[in-house]
Amino acid sequence: MILSDKAGLRRSLLAARAALTSQDIEGAQAVLGQRALELPELAQARTVAAYVSVGTEPGTRALLDALRARGIRVLLPVLLSDNDLDWALYRGAAHLAPARRGLLEPDGERLGPEAVVRADAVLLPGLAVDGHGTRLGRGGGSYDRVLSRLDRAGAAPARIVLLYDNEVVARLPKEPHDHPVDAVVTPSGVRRFAP
Repeated sequence: MILSDKAGLRRSLLAARAALTSQDIEGAQAVLGQRALELPELAQARTVAAYVSVGTEPGTRALLDALRARGIRVLLPVLLSDNDLDWALYRGAAHLAPARRGLLEPDGERLGPEAVVRADAVLLPGLAVDGHGTRLGRGGGSYDRVLSRLDRAGAAPARIVLLYDNEVVARLPKEPHDHPVDAVVTPSGVRRFAP
């Protein structure tokens, strides 16, 4: 099935997430974190750019702590007024502060939008990924800017999305600003995409 209405698809996917129970979310977080930690791209990384999951997003919090415990430098986004992203070091859950749009952001020193180009892997939020690695985000464009920044810098970190099983679809509409991801991690497994 080809899904061509991005706004309608976003509404549908967000409604499915809203129907999840806290047990569904916690169970998926544990499995997703374990599967992600098994990825060679994360196991061998020195720096990972990630994000703090909020609400019903596939959970990243246990994964962030596990990466940090392994001595991996974890960068988290800080949303700027123009929807671009700055980055700061993750120093633990006690150093996360509430921010705009219900997000949680690190309270430490800002490293600048270009800090992401030094990451070995980038964990991207999303609502869906298709069989070609096309990612559907929430529509704000923040991560499209990140992916463009990586391309302009010639940086090639692993680009990985964490999703629920039902969020991997056959095909999404692709626009010129869309950048493919390398892999998607779901509770039932890892799927890689050819470049």
